[in-house]
Amino acid sequence: MQQASVQGSGSIGLPSADLVSVVNQCFQCCKCSAGCPVASEMDLLPHQMVRLAVMGEIDRIVNSKSIWLCLTCHTCGARCPNGIDVPALLDPIRHQVLQQRKEPKDNTVPIFHKVFLQTVRTFGRVHELFLIGMYKMKTKTYFNDMELGWQMFKKGKIHLFPHRSSHLSEVKEIFNKSGVK
Repeated sequence: MQQASVQGSGSIGLPSADLVSVVNQCFQCCKCSAGCPVASEMDLLPHQMVRLAVMGEIDRIVNSKSIWLCLTCHTCGARCPNGIDVPALLDPIRHQVLQQRKEPKDNTVPIFHKVFLQTVRTFGRVHELFLIGMYKMKTKTYFNDMELGWQMFKKGKIHLFPHRSSHLSEVKEIFNKSGVK
């Protein structure tokens, strides 16, 4: 496993040797970046992150906002002639960053990521009001988007009470096996 220093302490590594061998097949055709729905918001495009991973520069990926903007929609992998799955590269790196508490201070996306996982772990699915409430408390942006939230509530898009998954124990077992906290 290749290792890279992150913000002076600890290390973040590439997930596995198998993934490294797949990522090495990238010939930078940029089809992944051309199809990415959030590429316009990224500071590093998907093909650039793959190249950085090949070069062992994981710290540049970790310190970018792109790692947190990836939607894990797998459009990149579907478009890639070599079948390179960028989310399979980014997800383990994101989890390592969160476990080592190395997320950037000026970026609220990692906070959303944590709260989202906490919501799914608690209810077995996403409960939007809980998710929004926890995110607003952690980011201290209590009244931003309040008008939008009210409109969504009036249209029945946000429910007051959660609907627990009938498979909650299975969801919790997945979280326990994965080691995600």
